[in-house]
Amino acid sequence: MTPKKRTEIASLGQFGLIDLLTKEFPLRNASTLRAVGDDAAVIAPPAGEAMLCTTDSFYEGVDFDLTYFPLKHLGYKVVVAAVSDLLAMNATPSQITVSLGVSAKIPVEALQDLYEGIATACDELAVDLAGGDTRASMTGLVISVTALGHAPEGRIVYRSGAQQNDLVCITSNLGAAYMGLRLLEREKRVLAGLDNPEPQFAGYEYLLERYLRPRPRVDVLEALQEEGVLPTAMIDLSDGLSSDLMQLCRASKCGARIYLERIPLAKQTTALAEEMHLDPVTAALNGGEDYELLFTVPLAMQEQVARTGLVDIIGHITPESTGCRLVTPDGGEIALKAQGFPQDPA
Repeated sequence: MTPKKRTEIASLGQFGLIDLLTKEFPLRNASTLRAVGDDAAVIAPPAGEAMLCTTDSFYEGVDFDLTYFPLKHLGYKVVVAAVSDLLAMNATPSQITVSLGVSAKIPVEALQDLYEGIATACDELAVDLAGGDTRASMTGLVISVTALGHAPEGRIVYRSGAQQNDLVCITSNLGAAYMGLRLLEREKRVLAGLDNPEPQFAGYEYLLERYLRPRPRVDVLEALQEEGVLPTAMIDLSDGLSSDLMQLCRASKCGARIYLERIPLAKQTTALAEEMHLDPVTAALNGGEDYELLFTVPLAMQEQVARTGLVDIIGHITPESTGCRLVTPDGGEIALKAQGFPQDPA
């Protein structure tokens, strides 16, 4: 068997590495006046539109585990995660910058895999790679993605616009990404120390896809626009339904009621949760990393929202004094809490 080629980063130097990783990225947007190759990118948003900017950072050992996270998928996911914040404000993504902290254990070929995933995401989202930086890291791989986009000022959606009796909507089933992570962690634990590990993923491929390769919900925003629907408030579901709904309600100075039986769960989410003796609803409420959109619309827009076929209506907005609560099928109410899902035992 021919050993896999390994090129040390030091053999290229910082600028040689940047040139190698970014040379195949075409420019797609007229707003990108200057990208990689100067001291700063030059961006000009379309006339009459505001520029939006957001940054996300991802740390090896905290946000991802390279034992089971393919670098191509990781490159794709970090772009989607950053761009999702722009989509949650109803903006059109246009540029990203990517900065890396790289340890000596990572060869050039691994970074090429990472940038292949970044390129795939840029291609699908019609986004330009406008710049970035690379530095040595003593703590493993660190990735920081800044995403830029634009939108007419009158169509930017904030977290703070929800109104009394608005409908609470989400764009897909929840908890699948978290259960995909739990599946990967289980197989890593079970197979530790084996020479030829064979993970058992059969029947749960959808969960792995939701965790490793989340889908940016550009399609939902396009469908809502076609129906003439502009959300009153919106946030992306990165921390779990409970936490993100509470953030939206805090910004909008309101409460909410969501109904347990209306929270969509994929069959694989429920099946794996039962196999692991977990509650799938808890995974949906607290799991995070779904990167779906949570938004509110006026009650009068219910028919238009339903026509998209892409949205589940799970509740409604209430006065601030009522808080955020989950309504059970028997009419009972449970106060939502902003908490992460419990971690696996060591």
